[in-house]
Amino acid sequence: MKTAFVFYSYTGKTRALAEERAGKEQAELIEIKEKKRRSTVAAYVLGSLAARRQKRAEIEPVAADFADYDKIVVAVPLWAGFPAPAFNSILELLPRGAKVELIITSGSGNSTGSREKTMALAASKGVQIVSYEDVKTAE
Repeated sequence: MKTAFVFYSYTGKTRALAEERAGKEQAELIEIKEKKRRSTVAAYVLGSLAARRQKRAEIEPVAADFADYDKIVVAVPLWAGFPAPAFNSILELLPRGAKVELIITSGSGNSTGSREKTMALAASKGVQIVSYEDVKTAE
């Protein structure tokens, strides 16, 4: 089974989780990067507003063809109770009908309040979230 582990990480905590889990599953690790790195203030103020509004982020091109994978795992951080804007951009890359395991990382919160909206957004893009996991990254 060919697995893609797609992730976006701002602080490096989601990257560490992605690297660990992808290694265990022998998955191909695919990092999503924003075209312009946000400053801390921009990430926590403007990025949080964009996350709550489920807006996309401008990301660098991704060479992977996600239709080639049997399993797709997506890991992104939680910003203001919603997946970071990069998640909304990742959805645009996935083929219709894709079944996705979603991991939301957070140091202090959880995505309970946004789960329904996140699932609805994915469904509107033709993507099915088959697994949804909140992971605390704070020590």
